[in-house]
Amino acid sequence: MPRSLSPIRVAPSGRYFETFDGEPFLFIGPNDAITWPGLMGLYRRKDLAGVEAYLANLAENGVTVIRLMLEYCQTDSRFFERPAGKFNPGMVRVWDDLFTRFEQAGIRVLLAPWDNFWMARRWHRHPYNRNNGGPAEGPHSFFTDEETIAATINRFRFIVERWGGSGVLAAWDLFNEIHPYWGGSVEQQSSVITRLSESIREAETATWGFTRPQTVSIFGPEPEPEYEDLIFRHPSLDFATTHIYRGAIDYPEETRQPAQTMATYVRHALARIPKGRPFLDTEHGPIHLFNDHRKFHPEPFDDEYERRLMWAHLASGGAGSGMRWPARHPHILTQGMLKALKGLRDFSRLIDWRTFSPEDASAQVRVCDWEGDVYACADKDQAIVAAWSDHSANASGCITLSGLHGGSYHVTMWDVVQGRKLGEMDISVSEEQLEVPRRTGASDMALAIRKNPARKLT
Repeated sequence: MPRSLSPIRVAPSGRYFETFDGEPFLFIGPNDAITWPGLMGLYRRKDLAGVEAYLANLAENGVTVIRLMLEYCQTDSRFFERPAGKFNPGMVRVWDDLFTRFEQAGIRVLLAPWDNFWMARRWHRHPYNRNNGGPAEGPHSFFTDEETIAATINRFRFIVERWGGSGVLAAWDLFNEIHPYWGGSVEQQSSVITRLSESIREAETATWGFTRPQTVSIFGPEPEPEYEDLIFRHPSLDFATTHIYRGAIDYPEETRQPAQTMATYVRHALARIPKGRPFLDTEHGPIHLFNDHRKFHPEPFDDEYERRLMWAHLASGGAGSGMRWPARHPHILTQGMLKALKGLRDFSRLIDWRTFSPEDASAQVRVCDWEGDVYACADKDQAIVAAWSDHSANASGCITLSGLHGGSYHVTMWDVVQGRKLGEMDISVSEEQLEVPRRTGASDMALAIRKNPARKLT
């Protein structure tokens, strides 16, 4: 497949990404599915124009990547193989069309081979079920049975050979929400992940001459101790991902505590990840409220909740926005959430992500005359701060950031709600402290802080 979108890789900083062309890249966007409203028109080409319009709207609002499962087997028609080992022509055409239209829109895909949720619930219908002629005795076979492992590798190789040359394929989630349910000890699962990783890299290198980043995701922000090495430090993987469903995020009653929870677990992950590895939350949202209570909040509340989550994720060191599971009817992001993503994408151009490495220095933040929340990450030369208050937008106050090298810094103040620049200033740092007055007139604000930019970032 010809390539116009440049593939991505981990950036020199080790905490973020870049394209092969050397352009900074952040994972900004949501989870989606081929059966959800935005993409469902791909199947049988029922509404390709509608899909194109949907993707164009996402791209215009700053979305760089969508997380997708190869099959979303809530219905029998969406099985990628049927029977096992025979690739479903209807689904292959869906993905042919998807890659073409994502390329046109300039959006990439974080791809998982399985929709584990519906595969578990509809195992009796799945083509890998031995009762249906497949290789697996049960769901516990994915990390213990050689025929099932071979079938998985065959699936990956098909994807690589057909679509692996496209920069649309940003990265692999080798196994969505790994868990003992899928069989084997953690050591066995880790060994199989190594085999899957190596088989993909061999196929990519042989066919296309390059490889792309890999991860494995898990449900929840705190992997059990036996899973920590696999999720955060597996030697075959390139970046770490968790799904931050917990407490106030699952069932939000206000919007500040969910953001605090997000920041806590981003920092929890980064404290356990080795140097040179980015971290992303690749699923979050009010899943308990939506799945168990069949409710969702009005748009103004949900928009603020999501906006604060994404900024807490970025300002705590996450490599993008965090990726929401929509949890609404219809099952897509609101336009307000997309506006927030666009604001974050526009702000991201103010930081040099290729060199930014927050692990080099902790961001020690103090506030004065400020009633609200502040999140920050920094190295010696750059910093990001996100801050908000539920009080007057015109309140005074200041933020002091410690740990930066002395020198002259350029500070851009950003209105998080409106998604626009509020102002700029140059500040000299002495004794490794930078103080920024809050005189912006915005209740939710962010700061991009860079030392003597060598080149203007657009």
